Amino acid sequence: MTVTDIERINVFMAVRRAERPARRAALSLALPLVAFLLVVFVAPILYLLVTAVGNPETREVLPRTLVALEGWDGASTPAEPVYAAFAADLKVAKDNSTAALVGKRLNYEISGMRGRILAAARTVDRLDTGPYKEKFIELNKDWGSPEVWAVIKRNGSAFTPFYLLSAVDLKQNPDNSLGRVEGDQAIFLDVLGRTLFVAAVVTLFTLVLGYPVAYVLTIAPKAVAGIMMLMVLLPLWTSLLVRTTAWVVLLQSNGVINDALVALHITSERLQLIFTRVGTVTAMTHIQLPFTILPIYSVMRSISTTQLRAARSLGAPPLSAFWRIYAPQTLPGLVAGCLMTFILSLGYYITPALVGGPRDQMVSNFIAVFINRDLNWGLASSLGVVLLVVTLAIYLLFLRLVGADKIKLG
Repeated sequence: MTVTDIERINVFMAVRRAERPARRAALSLALPLVAFLLVVFVAPILYLLVTAVGNPETREVLPRTLVALEGWDGASTPAEPVYAAFAADLKVAKDNSTAALVGKRLNYEISGMRGRILAAARTVDRLDTGPYKEKFIELNKDWGSPEVWAVIKRNGSAFTPFYLLSAVDLKQNPDNSLGRVEGDQAIFLDVLGRTLFVAAVVTLFTLVLGYPVAYVLTIAPKAVAGIMMLMVLLPLWTSLLVRTTAWVVLLQSNGVINDALVALHITSERLQLIFTRVGTVTAMTHIQLPFTILPIYSVMRSISTTQLRAARSLGAPPLSAFWRIYAPQTLPGLVAGCLMTFILSLGYYITPALVGGPRDQMVSNFIAVFINRDLNWGLASSLGVVLLVVTLAIYLLFLRLVGADKIKLG
């Protein structure tokens, strides 16, 4: 190493030492934002992931039973020690009022388990001595079923795939193989498909309506463009609930739209617009339109209109010049607007709940039902995880197809 190289290293190290206070100051300024993101964004997602696979109920309420089931072969009816341990656990559960907790959890996998657990807990005090096996089977013959005990033993694990499998219409059989859920219980894939379809239709409509508006905004006189921009931004200054409620008023049978259609003799009967897919898509399109227009407009503003004049001066027809010269340059804004609208539409809750019918409810509506009504946080979290994975997959697909450099948010 030469003297020059040593001098360069010394200068570099001196510069690094001089920059340390500035880096520390920048880091201290960024720490509140980092802490805020960790608390309100990262922590809830981690809690969501843990809740989607968490399985504490059986371990907390039936610990002795799970220990007794460790040596069970899984095929025959368990022996007397399992029933004795089960009786001891139920006595404690009755005193602690936790029998309903494990009953509810097991009821997700076997219908009627909550009632069986509560009935056994109510009568367990009268079972002072054994043998407990015959007495439990006499109380309910299902206590002699190996399938019931297999489910109890399987739920002794701290984590379970049950909720995630249920969110994609799958189940775990007693032999631990995977299978499809039966009949009317297989609803979540249909709901996910409906959510993707509605989001795609809304994105398409906002693009068809928003692209021309964004273009007119760039070529209109400043006064006209200012008024138009105010009209585009005005919905963003109004509460989502207020906008959705306004559409309820407009779309109802005696609403403004039906009154206008009848008055103009376009239809002789009032149309069913509220609680339909048409109403849901219409309201969502209106609400999402600014999110598609603004990214496209921001890109169009940076494109010089002289390019179109140059193309026309060289003999290109107006339409050809627009689609071959101007439109390709708007791709970054178009992709960003469509991606933003599509992802936001995937998580819609209020609009489908108020404007849509039973067959128009999306994944977010089911998440709200499982949280607020059924208190099934595991399945609600699993649906949230599925929606999160689908959203990330779509985003990565967009990046793969168009490239990160083609997405411009503004």
